[in-house]
Amino acid sequence: MPYTAEHKQRTRQRIVECARELFNHRGFADVSIDEIMQRAGLTRGGFYNHFKAKEELYAEAVAIYLDFDPSQRWHGIEFDARARGVEAACQMVNIYLSAAHLEDIEGHCPLIALPSDTARAGPRVREAYRRLVERMAAVMTAGTEEQAGTQARERGLAITALCVGGMVLARTLDDARFGDEIRRAAHTIALELIATEPAETP
Repeated sequence: MPYTAEHKQRTRQRIVECARELFNHRGFADVSIDEIMQRAGLTRGGFYNHFKAKEELYAEAVAIYLDFDPSQRWHGIEFDARARGVEAACQMVNIYLSAAHLEDIEGHCPLIALPSDTARAGPRVREAYRRLVERMAAVMTAGTEEQAGTQARERGLAITALCVGGMVLARTLDDARFGDEIRRAAHTIALELIATEPAETP
């Protein structure tokens, strides 16, 4: 009896989730298709019923964060998908630079875990990564328009870089206390950039 479309979709989602966790841990190059399928409880042959290549799976694992609800994964995180403007930007900063996000190695954002892999990857992976950066920057830009006006785009990009860069450093430093200090500092300054008006040009 052939599998239903619903069963195939659930299987595909399980493969993507298992791949995402492994990629976050070890990167694209060091994770094999065999390992992904074994983690998903499937055989290697089944992989090609869903994906043409590992790069296609990698791109989908990155893209999953375009519609990610962190409250479903991290305890104590409040998330309102209806938030807009300043509220949405502050919410994203609070979640992105949270201790819960930092501590979840398997579940954290691929912008933190995968930048070096993405730089060496093919166009489909790089496009998925870029779209995720653009989505984040758009939220930050919309959140600063009231205060920053024409500088909102520039400020939104800077906040995005601050969030991602702060978390990359916090995750990679061998001194956890120093890393957490960086995370907290990035959080404070990012919120200030959303709320404060730009200084006048002399």
